[in-house]
Amino acid sequence: MAGNEKLDLEKARRVAQGVMGDVASALHIQLCYIGDRLGIFKAMMNAGPLSIDALAAASGVDRRYLREWAAAMVAAQYVDYDKSAQTYFLAPEYAAALADDQSPFFVASYFQTAQAAAAIAPRVAQAFKDGGGVDQSEYPPSLFEAFERNSGTRYRHKLVRKWLPAMPQVVQALDHGGIMADVGCGGGRAAVMIAQAFPNARAVGVDVHPESIARARELAAHRGVADRVTFEVGDAGSLPAEKFDFVSTFDVVHDAVDPAGLMRSIHNAIKRDGTYLVQEINVSDQLTENISTLGKLGYSISTLYCLATSLAHEGAGLGIGMGEAKARELAASAGFSQFRRLPIKDEVAILFEIRP
Repeated sequence: MAGNEKLDLEKARRVAQGVMGDVASALHIQLCYIGDRLGIFKAMMNAGPLSIDALAAASGVDRRYLREWAAAMVAAQYVDYDKSAQTYFLAPEYAAALADDQSPFFVASYFQTAQAAAAIAPRVAQAFKDGGGVDQSEYPPSLFEAFERNSGTRYRHKLVRKWLPAMPQVVQALDHGGIMADVGCGGGRAAVMIAQAFPNARAVGVDVHPESIARARELAAHRGVADRVTFEVGDAGSLPAEKFDFVSTFDVVHDAVDPAGLMRSIHNAIKRDGTYLVQEINVSDQLTENISTLGKLGYSISTLYCLATSLAHEGAGLGIGMGEAKARELAASAGFSQFRRLPIKDEVAILFEIRP
């Protein structure tokens, strides 16, 4: 031991066990990724207890691999095992989280996030040594698909049902044919969902990631709203002046290369009576207040993606813990005069209503 520090053997043992637990979880997540991508969890949903042969037939995967996979799920207590009958059962509560992508509790998409982030980690490690960052083009396409799936659950159950009703002037504008812009729209799920909910509204989505824009256009066509929703490769600076009744950024400001410029461009693009909605992750700008599962998840994603992609272009690198104070500062410097944290209790999201 260095210096005169005395090792607390019991604490050291607990620490080592905790770290091993994290390693086990990291490896287990890769099997969960397989279960999600191959539809194994879905095959188990509402199916009752299944033998390995029955599960193999239902999922279409190799029996021997499946038996080992199922053993890992039992060991992790994701799946119940009946020793006498040799059957495996996915309880409804686990099915809601792992298999039912229409459920408000669905989180299996995060397995895809973890798998893609693990693949890019060596490249981010190099940036740790060399400085700079990692350009979006270097990330696997599956990461952006995972981000869209993650946010899709929030949008489906909260965007139109809870978030927009907290801003009556936005609902009124969209009802009467208003125009919205979603900046950093990714695969376009928010804009398309709003267009579906408000048949008179029109929407524009912009994002600097071409592959995401291609998926957004496909989604709009598939959902039958392509006549009212358009998507373009670009950023807030490409939006026309004083055109939009409503502008949104969902999980965008904290990883923007130029967050101050982003807000100035949005201020320029929004109508004088318009509304700008900023959604960020519900963590504090005080580290000690983020010692939690969400903090652990948020800082990890921020380091592996948000920070790295901003620094790749010598950006601000705010990171996920930018907090409400920073959001207020950016809004004021951009020329906005009204700032309100929406009174919505949400475990993951924090929302700010900003007006000219």
